[in-house]
Amino acid sequence: MTAPLFRLQGICFAYEPGRPVLRDAGFRLDAGERVALVGPNGAGKTTLFHIMVGLLHPSAGVVEAFGTVRRAEKDFREVRARAGILFQDSDDQLFCPTVLEDVAFGPLNLGKSPAEAAGIAKATLESLGLGGFGSRITHKLSGGQKRLVALATVLAMQPDVLLLDEPTNALDAETEERLTGILAALPQAMVIIAHDERFLARLSTRSVRLDGGYLTEATARLS
Repeated sequence: MTAPLFRLQGICFAYEPGRPVLRDAGFRLDAGERVALVGPNGAGKTTLFHIMVGLLHPSAGVVEAFGTVRRAEKDFREVRARAGILFQDSDDQLFCPTVLEDVAFGPLNLGKSPAEAAGIAKATLESLGLGGFGSRITHKLSGGQKRLVALATVLAMQPDVLLLDEPTNALDAETEERLTGILAALPQAMVIIAHDERFLARLSTRSVRLDGGYLTEATARLS
């Protein structure tokens, strides 16, 4: 049997003593899945993403990613190269002066030469219909343009898994439709946090709910 991309077992986490965010949470993501992660605001959905890639560490439980149990910071370096997070706020993801520099940053960190990283960045932007954006000043882009460039920074890393945190947040209808089409055509497994049930129904293969610290499989597919 093929190992899952992610398997979380018995995960517990709290920011403050006596106020658990996650209680004995378990989750599995297999290749080809697109999982909707739903639940009320403040339930800990983003926290779960951060635990999956080692930005936060649980007080109990096991994080297994790509067939290996991950504990120490060094264990998660590979995970963060193979599982890309699209942050809810694009401004948290974009920090270089130009679009091309932002998109090339990840490949450079993976050891690509400047020429290789620039080539990957240009090809990624082209694939998203942003071919003329390389020299644009990032902070002058519209919200929708920033969201697409932020996605480009993730895809340029060529990850196996996409962790998408409210990807349609504050997008107009046209940009949301464009983003939905792009995501639907991608081969990567995904976990998607969103409140838009229509959007999730178009992309997800199953749904899990986080509420009160407990993560449970949804009893019915979103529709």
